[in-house]
Amino acid sequence: MFASPARPVRARLLARALLLGCAAWPAAVIAAPAAEGSAADAVARGEGVLTGTVTQGGSGEYLDGASVSIPALRLETAADRSGRYTLTGIPAGTFEVVVRYVGFPDLRRQVTIGAEAQTLDVALTPAAESEGEEIVVRGSRPIAESEAAALQLQRTSPALVSVIASDSVGRLPDQNVAQAVSRLPGVGVQRDQGQARYINLRGAPINWTTLSFDGINVVSPEGRDARFDSIPSAIASQIVVRKAVTPDMTGETIAGNVDIITRSAFDYPGFRGQAKGGVGHVELGKKTEYEAYLVLSDRFQTGIGEFGIVSSGSIYRRGMVTDNFETDFEAVDRDQRPGFADRIWARETENKLYRLTRKNYSLSSRLDFRPNDGNSRLFAETIYSAFQDDEQRNNYIFDLDDQQSRVPNGTAACTVNATPAAGTTGYADVCTGNTPLAGTVYGIDLNSNFLVRAYKQSVFTNTVGGDHELGDWTVKWRGNYSRSIDDRSAPGQLNYDSPGFGTNGANAGNRLTVGYDLTDPQLAKVQLFRTIRNANGTFSRGARVTAIEDFPRTLTRLRSLKAKDVTEAYTAKLDVTREMELFATPVTFAGGVRYDDRTKTSREYAIDTTNISTLGVATGYDAIATTGGFQGEIPLGYTFQYFDRDKLLALVDKAKAVLPYSFVRANYYKVQEKVYSAYAMATVTTGWGNVIGGARVEHIRNDSAAFANTTPIDVKSEQTLVYPSLHLNWDVNQQMKARLSFNTGAARPDYDQLRPNLTFNDANLTISGGNPEAKPEKAKGVDLYVEYYTMPRGFLSVGVFYKDVTDVLFDSVGTFGRTTLNIGGVDRSQYQYATITNGGDGYILGLEAAIQQQLDPFVADLDLPDWMGGFGVQLNATLNKSRATTLPVGVVPARKVPLPGASDAVYNLIGYYEKYGFSARVSYQNRSPWLDAIGSFDNVGGVVRGVDGGDFYWAKDDELDASLRYAITPNIEVYADFANLLNGPGRRYVRSSRYTIEHETFGRRYTGGVRVTF
Repeated sequence: MFASPARPVRARLLARALLLGCAAWPAAVIAAPAAEGSAADAVARGEGVLTGTVTQGGSGEYLDGASVSIPALRLETAADRSGRYTLTGIPAGTFEVVVRYVGFPDLRRQVTIGAEAQTLDVALTPAAESEGEEIVVRGSRPIAESEAAALQLQRTSPALVSVIASDSVGRLPDQNVAQAVSRLPGVGVQRDQGQARYINLRGAPINWTTLSFDGINVVSPEGRDARFDSIPSAIASQIVVRKAVTPDMTGETIAGNVDIITRSAFDYPGFRGQAKGGVGHVELGKKTEYEAYLVLSDRFQTGIGEFGIVSSGSIYRRGMVTDNFETDFEAVDRDQRPGFADRIWARETENKLYRLTRKNYSLSSRLDFRPNDGNSRLFAETIYSAFQDDEQRNNYIFDLDDQQSRVPNGTAACTVNATPAAGTTGYADVCTGNTPLAGTVYGIDLNSNFLVRAYKQSVFTNTVGGDHELGDWTVKWRGNYSRSIDDRSAPGQLNYDSPGFGTNGANAGNRLTVGYDLTDPQLAKVQLFRTIRNANGTFSRGARVTAIEDFPRTLTRLRSLKAKDVTEAYTAKLDVTREMELFATPVTFAGGVRYDDRTKTSREYAIDTTNISTLGVATGYDAIATTGGFQGEIPLGYTFQYFDRDKLLALVDKAKAVLPYSFVRANYYKVQEKVYSAYAMATVTTGWGNVIGGARVEHIRNDSAAFANTTPIDVKSEQTLVYPSLHLNWDVNQQMKARLSFNTGAARPDYDQLRPNLTFNDANLTISGGNPEAKPEKAKGVDLYVEYYTMPRGFLSVGVFYKDVTDVLFDSVGTFGRTTLNIGGVDRSQYQYATITNGGDGYILGLEAAIQQQLDPFVADLDLPDWMGGFGVQLNATLNKSRATTLPVGVVPARKVPLPGASDAVYNLIGYYEKYGFSARVSYQNRSPWLDAIGSFDNVGGVVRGVDGGDFYWAKDDELDASLRYAITPNIEVYADFANLLNGPGRRYVRSSRYTIEHETFGRRYTGGVRVTF
């Protein structure tokens, strides 16, 4: 249809170029004389050079980010991940070298610099401050050590970052990256089935935060709304959250970037292995969970240089059930009685009762090569990570507004009479005593939806690259190919419906009467009754029914879906830096170019029929029912039978013999994006800190293709955007830093939002529409932070931030209300319709504060026993205020609303204890309600109001987790994790908190196991 014959050629050319580059660099480096290295060049020019490594005494671990300086000369550098550092431009003489790392006393050494390069290798220990002192090696303290590593990287970073380092990635029950990052300052998460999925950084919308692996941006399977639950935390060596946007970062990074730093064999002195295995219990449904990972790393010295290889694998598997109820509300235009303008009625209430198995797994491998001259490093890396749900869903929908057209439309006040008028059901009828949240409706439809879903998201990313020191120049190049797949397939879906209503309700006796009570936002209650049709055409309720299978239902629709969204991305980038002095001031110039080519294609193939009689399949539910009681705990008000997966799919297989899969033309789209970018920036180092300034320019080309009925549509657009930024970092003293940042960015609409068509999802009863004319959100921001570092691992940070945004993008959700997509005999007019639109201007203003401190430094001064030194805290909070203006549409005026995803408050409280090989942590997270989506507003019954009640919000979310660890030996540790201890709901509401539209709970989880290093 819209296949691009150039794409395979482009892919092959890029792959060949990258492989040739990877192969050519070792040959060039081996052939070149050693004098071409930066240290050798400096010596040749008569400049002194100091090199070496910084390690931790006793363990030999490299101290990434350790600061090495010669204060008298205002020269300073930071050790890399291999602990290596180089200082050049040193005049002849004897100088004091100071090595600093959070958690260790400063180490000072006298070094004499001459004509030859000098080497100074240092090992930092907590007790040794200078030569000659006794070195004391203490027991491993993973929490303290990882805190120190994180603070060191934050302290030496030229821009504002938050870091999860080393062992902290796995110190709490954090199976995915989103959950691990959620414990950092300014980070809020959105969850699915109780598992962290999306990240709201400092209250910003989720599409303002980008995802990268080792500095290479990766497109999530869903697109720009980066999903972090498909990335197991075990894959990461470090996680760096970059909050200050510098010119070397892509322009679509507005709030920040989450960079997953993967492991390299050169991170370790030699052979290294890590393994973890555990098993656990899921309280709700009495299910089991498993987790395991293995990491192996080694280095090999050869005649031409050193090779390093590291490989890892991880898996997490959990059985689940879900306690769920959902209610959809609407403004009813036929309800004209006094007070109608403030009423929204529950048009349907339902239970989605899940049985599912959730899995996260990953495989990765990285090969590094460092030639003998030590001035180059080449690598090739491949990562595969996946998130998978194998789901079975019993979905019971009580269609309260099934006969809405029969609602009496009188305008006068009325005397309450519990019996509705003849032929009417009582829906939205205050004259029967019904209210939007409590009442009785008669003779309505029961829509039973049974779904088998095979949902999988995966990311496959491959990178080759090199870092080269060529005199005063440093050259870095990267080439990447990524393939992200969002597999939304649903192998089987069956719908069973009640018999028709009949003329004036003649068949209503075969339908159900529902007593509903939605007054408790935490529980929707229903009672089911027989329907009695009286002689005068009115209805009343008969005997109560508790088994939902007692109501007659017939198979009315069979569906099988193969759906897959595939995003292929090619990236090539080149970065060059040059260090020099300008007016006796050290300056580092940096520049680079980058090319991104991304294509997202969505295809669906379906069997979808309501003509059941031609399939030769059984039409009663007993054909797929299985024995066994409800596995959840929510009081449903009725009993039901689960369906058997194999029996359901057997019916679908019979249908496949009659009906072939058809290409769903209406749901096809293809969006291609090409981005040509370049940046230039300079870092000026002064006696008081540094200044970073520069700009990035990006030229974006979009090509969107789809179908309108059978007619192909192709929409092209292009634009050029410029992003300047300026960052000032002031070292007030050795403990305090102040950071001021001015930055810009633009969040582009997502790929599916740029498609030029409408698509529908019959399994979820939704329609979504693209808008190829949607413009990027343009942001200008300022950050002001003060950081204070106390010995040995204390940290205090306070900051304010402000972003001014134009062309704010809003997700708009409402009832479709049109018959345009009523094809194949399916009425889609009442489906939920979601689209994207630009609004007016907006802003977000926030305050962020963080503190962490261990009691250990104060034990002696407070005359406390030594064991109390193991206590520590990590506290952080973010307060936000945001506003954005929606555009006026027809009779609907502009409105002021919060930015989507912005909670007024997000905070984390973590307390821990670590001593004598034992460690324990308790973590509490809380975020206040936030806007999920803008509702559809219109003139309903003569009043402008929310068609579906108003705007949609997520309710407050709080989580409590805990973990215990004990080191049996330095290499063997046993652990116990306790997750979701509060068992709080994931809850959404419309208009105000009393109108719950979704409520789910998932149960507490307990896991134990062993962790081994060797």
